[in-house]
Order: sequence, then C-alpha cells, then structure tokens
Amino acid sequence: MSAVGSGAILITYPDAPISLVENYSSRSATSLGLTWSAGASNGGAAIFDYTVSFDQGTGVYVVLASGVLNTNYTAINLVPGLVYKFKVQARNSLGLSGYSN
Repeated sequence: MSAVGSGAILITYPDAPISLVENYSSRSATSLGLTWSAGASNGGAAIFDYTVSFDQGTGVYVVLASGVLNTNYTAINLVPGLVYKFKVQARNSLGLSGYSN
C-alpha cells in the first residue's frame, strides 16, 4: 500500500484468458486451431504473450508453446484418436495468469 500521489504503480498477475474455443477452420487430421480472448484485466501492465498447455489424457498439463503473441494458435503433429485438453495463460511483467477455461 502506498499513499496517494507517491507514484507507486501496483502490478498484479493478469486475469486468465477467456472463451478458449476450437477454430474449426484450422482443423486437420493432425492439427487443431485454438482461439481465445484476453481476460478482463491485464494486471496493470501490458500482456507480453501467451502460453498454451495441453493434456494428452494423462491429467497433467505440459507446455506446448510459449511466447505466443496472438490470441490464436494452431497445435500441430497431434495424434489422431487421442483426446486433448488445452489451457492458455497470459503473461505480463509480473508473470503468468491462472489457466483459461
């Protein structure tokens, strides 16, 4: 906490990205497109990039891509027949947000 007018800027983690959905126009036998929106708050600092993580049916999410500059990503080299789950995080100067829906 700081007194009003002290010049302090409080930065928090950004809100998690929202509305993560598949972009069906980018789908193939081994690829899947994802699209999402930024969360309501950037935490007081610009969003640098996004991190996309996935679960290949193990219950554990691993980073698929980091440094994603846009609010869309195409996952490639996927194995047909496997069930994948995806989550996205936003990153500002403080660090990563929580996971998206």
